[in-house]
Amino acid sequence: MKFWLVALGLPLLGWCVLLGLRLLVYLGADSAAKGWDQAREAELSRLMRRGRRSQQVLAVSLRTALGAAGEGCGLLNGNSALRARLSWQERSARHSRLVVDEALSLERRLIDPLAAVLGDLAVVLAKLPADRPLALLLETSNSIEEQRLVEAWAEAWRLSGIRQTTTRLEGSGPAVIDNWLDRRIEDQALLLVVAYQFAPEQVDGSAEAVVGLLFGNRLTQSTIMPMAYLHRPEAAENAVEECMSKALHQALDWVPLAACEVSSVWAAGSDATGHSLMTQAFDKAGLPVSASAGLHDLDAVLGHAGCASPWLAIAAASESIRDGGGAQFICSGGSSTGAWSWCSVVMPADR
Repeated sequence: MKFWLVALGLPLLGWCVLLGLRLLVYLGADSAAKGWDQAREAELSRLMRRGRRSQQVLAVSLRTALGAAGEGCGLLNGNSALRARLSWQERSARHSRLVVDEALSLERRLIDPLAAVLGDLAVVLAKLPADRPLALLLETSNSIEEQRLVEAWAEAWRLSGIRQTTTRLEGSGPAVIDNWLDRRIEDQALLLVVAYQFAPEQVDGSAEAVVGLLFGNRLTQSTIMPMAYLHRPEAAENAVEECMSKALHQALDWVPLAACEVSSVWAAGSDATGHSLMTQAFDKAGLPVSASAGLHDLDAVLGHAGCASPWLAIAAASESIRDGGGAQFICSGGSSTGAWSWCSVVMPADR
């Protein structure tokens, strides 16, 4: 009996100990794996919430060759403003120009539409305290001397009557919105964007335009009712179909929004090759647009507006929503280093 207890009992006891140790190792590894999975899910959820941040569009104003009274309907209807006419350089070229009194000096031709845009935004800013922080992004495409531009801007700002003090921002294009959503989403400051192209060096196929937009943070701004929401823009780094398609789908996913729910698409700031690539991507993604319906090509209507192109598209899409339109998709040529184009979605405020 003792022999069998030793011969069988001890090995059995040893196997039980080994099995117990293996079970403990398995339970520990399983617990660690579940902990990593939970941590990963929490991190993915955090990154998704961060990616799906959006900016309030509080006000927009734009001036183009269509004139102040016909901006919204003119851009929606595709009324072309491109004409063969004398440029500011006194050379004949096909382009569009701001509706101004051409008897005025070059600076005055810029001051008037610039002051008008700032004045429109001042009406909304008047609803906020004078000490409300205001971050200013000013982008320009022109061939005028810097000192003359500084004087024109100072005069236009004085005429607008905006009371808030501004802090200048560095950067360009939708990359500024992308960075703002990452770093300043809890700021009390509003973001004021003013972009214009005036008297460009390359006139043929160009557009003179002045556009202003006022953005607010959803977490800190509740005084003004937003007219729309601009969701995080997504960059297509190269002029490659794969990059374009990836950026398009990611921009829709940031909302989230199905392609079939898009009401209109706005394209701006691309050359002929880029425009062809964009339309191919739209078609493959299933966006319900075509060259004859739902697709608004601002370059074909106005010409290339330089650094103002992406902001012009955002402003036009926001005005379309204000007039009762649905979700608007925007694809604009990159105006910042490292991005070939940007895709973004503007949604109605009640969504």
